[in-house]
Amino acid sequence: MLEVQQVNQYYGGSHTLRGVSMSVQTGQCTALLGRNGVGKTTLLKCLMGVLPVASGQVSLDGQDITKIAPYKRAALGMAYVPQGREIFARLTVEENILMGMATKPARDARRIKGEIYELFPVLKSMLSRRGGDLSGGQQQQLAIARALVSEPRLIILDEPTEGIQPSIIKDIGRVIRLLRERGDIAILLCEQYFDFAHELADRFVVMSRGEVVAEGEHADMNSEDVRRHLSV
Repeated sequence: MLEVQQVNQYYGGSHTLRGVSMSVQTGQCTALLGRNGVGKTTLLKCLMGVLPVASGQVSLDGQDITKIAPYKRAALGMAYVPQGREIFARLTVEENILMGMATKPARDARRIKGEIYELFPVLKSMLSRRGGDLSGGQQQQLAIARALVSEPRLIILDEPTEGIQPSIIKDIGRVIRLLRERGDIAILLCEQYFDFAHELADRFVVMSRGEVVAEGEHADMNSEDVRRHLSV
């Protein structure tokens, strides 16, 4: 689904991404792991076109998307749940969800929203509440729901457990597991907490100082080696 080949990116005089290569497959959850500040979010923004790539290539289903605009990547089936959620605080829950359906025909709205409320039943009881009035965990669920209503082929989740209470972390894990089992979507999960990622991921990619330092299938990765790259 997604192929990243030798991507480099710079911020001022800093070489923030150093020849990053990785892949994300349909029907799998790929966990992108690393400490804070190693370049994970920078990489995700490059994948979505929010930040430019200095060199290298990003491909989706064999199509080179390295230089196309973020909205065109979204139209091709990429969805992004950013770190910090970035919901529309003054819009209601329902209005936030509808914003994610901007490219969908109106006739599909009832079906898609029904599927989303099955995944996140708590949102159905809060449709008229403003997004800014929700708890952090509820906002995270709303951000994921807003991404999923676009019916993406690839969803990118940046630190979905950050600052979230354990009960909602468990619920988010349930949704990721259901999406993976569905088999028709590729999931890129960016995390710094190994235990959450270890329960869900089929494959791991570990970053340090702007480059990939370890990668492999779940069964082939040594947990202690991975944790070593995540510890402060």
